[in-house]
Amino acid sequence: RLLEASQVKLVNEKVTLIPISSGYQIGNQIFDQVILATGAWLGKVLEPLGYEVDVRPQKGQLRDYQVDLDMASYPVVMPEGEWDLIPFPGEKLSLGATHENDMGFDLTVDENLLHQMAEAALPYYPILKDAAIYGERVGIRAYTSDFSPFFGQVPELEGIYAASGLGSSGLTTGPIIGYHLAQMLQGRSGVLDPADYPTERYIKQKQS
Repeated sequence: RLLEASQVKLVNEKVTLIPISSGYQIGNQIFDQVILATGAWLGKVLEPLGYEVDVRPQKGQLRDYQVDLDMASYPVVMPEGEWDLIPFPGEKLSLGATHENDMGFDLTVDENLLHQMAEAALPYYPILKDAAIYGERVGIRAYTSDFSPFFGQVPELEGIYAASGLGSSGLTTGPIIGYHLAQMLQGRSGVLDPADYPTERYIKQKQS
């Protein structure tokens, strides 16, 4: 829905960022300003340009259930721990997600971890006991060594902005950070202070 509202052209390609005299080349196009919102892959974009990036992948798995109850009026349940229960209109419920910091970019489903989450959630949602499993989803989040997000201009690269490290907060904090980056590109300010989320803490030029 965010992509539809933005009315941007979406091109699914693996590209590189190349500094040139008139700006930056991506594919066969040239830009004077670029936002790098590449999640855990930010290092793969910036390392060829001489940067060390404190961003790493965190694997997250969730399981989708079909339940015998319309979940439209139920709230999201976020107890202490790493799992949440997310209801959807109709008879659907999602349980997740894991926070796996040492699995790299592996997208393999781990049935044991999903089972452990289900066991932990049963006291809150007994309906899961008889629910039908209709799928699993696995994705990669970006996190930093201190688990803090950051956004703003990449050090010493005028016109290049980045955001990463949002972890599992990305779906909720991502839109507001995207809004702030769009404001920064236009020389405007927002309610967040970029000094509180400094890119230079996580993106550093390699020492020669």
